[in-house]
Amino acid sequence: MEKIRNFFRVQTNYQLFIVNLVFALTGTSSLFFADYILEVFYINADTIGSTSYWIIRIILILPIYQILLIIVGTLFGEFSYFWEMEKKTFRKINLIFKKK
Repeated sequence: MEKIRNFFRVQTNYQLFIVNLVFALTGTSSLFFADYILEVFYINADTIGSTSYWIIRIILILPIYQILLIIVGTLFGEFSYFWEMEKKTFRKINLIFKKK
């Protein structure tokens, strides 16, 4: 269990449980919200094609997931943990775009 806690950089098993719960809820919710947004704009695989639909869906899921991660993490009292994670993610994305 110690290796898993070190990997997630948490101190207690309870915090590990909360972090994993937040990840699970955020992942599921981001898929739900992406589907809802696509339905609102009448975007589906039949109207724009399967490949275009999946590209749009994946691009839409990424920012929704990032926003929900902060919101759900805050609701579970782990704002600082997930905020640090978001800052790392933004730094990595920034490096990708700076290389080009």
